Amino acid sequence: MTELRRLAHAVILGAFSGPVVPAWLAPAYADGLAGICLYGNNIPPSGDIAGLARRVRAVDPTAVLALDEEGGDVTRLHSRTGSPYLGNAALGVCDDIELTHAVAAGIGAELAQAGVWLDLAPSADINSNPHNPVIGTRSFGADPALVARHTAAFVAGLASQGIAASVKHFPGHGDTSTDSHLGLPRVTVTTDVLRARELVPFAVAAATVMTSHVLLDAFDDQQPATLSHPVLTGLLRDELGFDGVIVTDALDMAGASAIHGVGGAAVMSLAAGADLLCLGPEESAEPHAIHEVVDAVCRAVGSGDLSLDRLTEAATSVAALRDTWSALSPRPGGSGVIADARLASVRAAAGLVAAAPRFDGPAKVIRIDTGTNLAVGDTAWGVLDLGGGTVDLIAADVSSTPVHPGEVAVVVRRATAVPEVWAWIERQLSTNPLTTLIELGWPDPALTAHDRVVRTYGSAAVLTDALAAAMRGDR
Repeated sequence: MTELRRLAHAVILGAFSGPVVPAWLAPAYADGLAGICLYGNNIPPSGDIAGLARRVRAVDPTAVLALDEEGGDVTRLHSRTGSPYLGNAALGVCDDIELTHAVAAGIGAELAQAGVWLDLAPSADINSNPHNPVIGTRSFGADPALVARHTAAFVAGLASQGIAASVKHFPGHGDTSTDSHLGLPRVTVTTDVLRARELVPFAVAAATVMTSHVLLDAFDDQQPATLSHPVLTGLLRDELGFDGVIVTDALDMAGASAIHGVGGAAVMSLAAGADLLCLGPEESAEPHAIHEVVDAVCRAVGSGDLSLDRLTEAATSVAALRDTWSALSPRPGGSGVIADARLASVRAAAGLVAAAPRFDGPAKVIRIDTGTNLAVGDTAWGVLDLGGGTVDLIAADVSSTPVHPGEVAVVVRRATAVPEVWAWIERQLSTNPLTTLIELGWPDPALTAHDRVVRTYGSAAVLTDALAAAMRGDR
């Protein structure tokens, strides 16, 4: 193992598939691998990803251990049951800084118990496009000042439990109509708009910032932010003065690697100013993506496409992050912090849905699955018990489904996202006045044309439980 290859390993946040710690992890740590990020496909059938996290941490307690625990719709700790915490959009509607701090502290205490010390959260994106397919309820809202104050509160709440935050997705993924998991989103607004809107929440002090695979014409019309020197170095480092660790979003996402491959994207991202390269999980017994990135980085240093100084700078920055945060142990009173955060979420959720229509008797729930994105994954959603049973539909089945009579609750995320689904919902609402539409996603302005609409601003279990209680009259 040469020193150059150790340096290349030292800037990689690797991943693996499945609920078992792979045999290659200990040798990879010995080679200098910076750490591991856990994903949805690491969740065991029991749902206990915390147990897996503790086993990973035991291999090397000094290594980075990260996952996406945003609360609300994006949860790894509670994917099988749905989150007991309000997500960003609901927190933004409440606009209670102490509540947001408490929720983040509860999440942080749970992460500390699992041995995870880097939370790839919060999302600081301004949700300026209500049709955004990947941010939506992961955003605190569309107002920059509101998003900024809740981002700061969330970061502080995590830090109160010894957890480092990663504010994402710099310089903003809210004004997009493409999911960067699947393609390359493009934002065409001016620098003045971006500085007054997207960039405002990223002025917060945080241990790390995560990049977005979004192309912003005003700053760089050739490369997405993850690969852009003008964005990562010129804007984030020089203009905004960020001196922490720049973490990439997963480089296997199409927005980063569709053209250059994972190895090429890794080299370009390091050269642009990134420090820690996040990789997605592979369905493989060997860490091929890690090897590909290490080989590409070493070749790039040898050819002069990537300077040794830049690689050393990135590795040093990651090492400092590990030195500062990896000595994690659960804080005293953590269980009480968790209980308080969950209770605060329950109370706030009840307030959010207090005005929901009450059904006189058992009501049928029509739950329509319009799909999700990879960030949310297979997390449980939309479970309401209104006493009349549930009919589950997928978008392709809706057109042939008749209007349902009687008291009906139609439960959906992003009701207008699929034209056939929205057409059926409007027919159901106009034909049966006893129908209530429950929008669990970011509400489209088109919903204002209808009276019996409940907007929960998220599909977390704490919200749907509160809603079911309110609609049954259990107030």
